Amino acid sequence: MERRSFGFTRDKQPVDILTLDNGQLRCSVLTYGATLAALSVPTADGRRVDVALGFDSMEAYQEQDKFMGAIVGRYANRIAGGRFSLEGKTYTLELNDGENHLHGGPTGFANRGWTAEECPGGVCLRYNSKDGEEGYPGALSASITYRLEGSSLILHYQAAADRTTVCNLTSHAYWNLNGQGSGSAMGHTLTLFADRYTPVVPGSIPTGALDAVEGTPMDFRTPRVIGERVDEPFRQLELCGGYDHNWVVNGQPGTLRPAARLEGEKSGVVLEVETTLPGVQFYSSNYLDGCPAGKGGARYARRDAVCLETQFYPDSPNHPDFPSCVLRPGETWDHTTVFRFSTK
Repeated sequence: MERRSFGFTRDKQPVDILTLDNGQLRCSVLTYGATLAALSVPTADGRRVDVALGFDSMEAYQEQDKFMGAIVGRYANRIAGGRFSLEGKTYTLELNDGENHLHGGPTGFANRGWTAEECPGGVCLRYNSKDGEEGYPGALSASITYRLEGSSLILHYQAAADRTTVCNLTSHAYWNLNGQGSGSAMGHTLTLFADRYTPVVPGSIPTGALDAVEGTPMDFRTPRVIGERVDEPFRQLELCGGYDHNWVVNGQPGTLRPAARLEGEKSGVVLEVETTLPGVQFYSSNYLDGCPAGKGGARYARRDAVCLETQFYPDSPNHPDFPSCVLRPGETWDHTTVFRFSTK
């Protein structure tokens, strides 16, 4: 592992950038937000491209509001009204997405300093969240290990708490398999291994239903170019400005199984995603514009990337029929997501 300074936060806290290289993949991670800052992979014609969007300075990371590459928590995705009840008590969280709480709030895990140490094949980052932080109950210790194994980047999440709480951690990496800064990702071909998805109401809060994808633009069970139907007059797409929904990954949660497959139409790079988590949020970066200049001065525009956020379903604390995200003392929140790269 190579470690060097990446600058300082606004409150003068040092930030390091940690780089792993196994000869096939080269991965860089920040101690700010445990953020995936870069990932270099080989293309079909023998070049190498950085497929993860990001920035060249701490100033840009703190200016942007897209959760660029960060590990988000304590609860990824939205909680309706910033409220949920647990063991007979109602908790109120900070609001940062209109009337809702999003990705752990304005000072969630994505905006915190993490400690880092080298571990076999990778780097382990840790953050201790205090009881009451952003309104969540219990002190929670979280860790995320980034590990390179062959052509795979493996993310291993663990968390434990001293009081009953909720937990949902994910990587908010923005992928463009043609290379960051190369323009629209709507020519990418996507497969989602999911027969159902969670439809939403305005504000992107799930209705509680698990709707079949069959016969709708939400059907990615066979490979399809993302841009083909992203702007169809389908109510779910209109509500979100494109794709920004949770798909119910087929198979048994807790077991490592296929969630998604993404192909870059220009580079020939293929990304396969496997996870132990119940769902995957596919986001077509409908609101990516407005960022500071990206790496190398790249200008990121609407739909220049794809997010595939493995997760518990949005607003799960308020939907008892959804897979439970509750974490109790003595338990370990333990999940894995694999990003495997190849060429076609």
